[in-house]
Amino acid sequence: MKVLVIGDIVGRMGREKVKELLPKIKKENNIDLVIANVENASGGMGLTIHGYNDLYMIGIDVMTMGNHTWAKREIFTIFEEKDNIIRPANYSNNVPGVGYLVTNVKGKNVLVINLLGRVDININSDCPFTTAERIIEKVKSKQKIDIVIIDFHAEATAEKIAMAYYLKDKATIVFGTHTHVQTSDERIFDTGMGYITDIGMTGPIDSVLGMKVEVALKRFLTQIPERYSVAEGKAKFSGAIFDINDNTNKVVDIKRLYM
Repeated sequence: MKVLVIGDIVGRMGREKVKELLPKIKKENNIDLVIANVENASGGMGLTIHGYNDLYMIGIDVMTMGNHTWAKREIFTIFEEKDNIIRPANYSNNVPGVGYLVTNVKGKNVLVINLLGRVDININSDCPFTTAERIIEKVKSKQKIDIVIIDFHAEATAEKIAMAYYLKDKATIVFGTHTHVQTSDERIFDTGMGYITDIGMTGPIDSVLGMKVEVALKRFLTQIPERYSVAEGKAKFSGAIFDINDNTNKVVDIKRLYM
């Protein structure tokens, strides 16, 4: 099984880049499952119904969110009507949406979990470590799970690496999102778990994490708040392909994508 994970899709430019490249990537690499972080896919923050439909038609199988989950009010309708999108599982149990899902791929049950980091992210959330462990145990007690995939949306690299060690006996893939900067530390643990600290951003190249440079500079130079807006121009595609052995359900290869 080959799983493609796509880094934080930012705005229309990011969606257009995925639309341009995804069919070719899927065909050339025999991709079986596509997971993308879409919390920035509409206007740089949040997700609208139009943005969701655009991504669904492009061919995204599972969509994950993050700290900007609630940036667009339409997300409430999306969570109510769609079953292939998840938000961080360690949010309060009282909020809409779900934090994980199980999908069948090539006859195997794949558990996908979305988690939010707590270091340098100004959102009250439960412990992502124990939340992940609890969900895995809960779901496995009810049905057979062959593969466990985690999107850990976190700021601190240390927190992501620590999560990898914490779950190396329980997860198949742990990949990081949120920083919009791809890391070159992909590795396969001795348990067969594949890991990368951050898969990067899919969006405008000439930008500050996808946002207009002049706005970001003004904020840094003056400390005066100003609304960010998505940059224009050429875009890049960032992600990774995890190759899972169909017999052992362990990762045997990781290929970073930066196009």
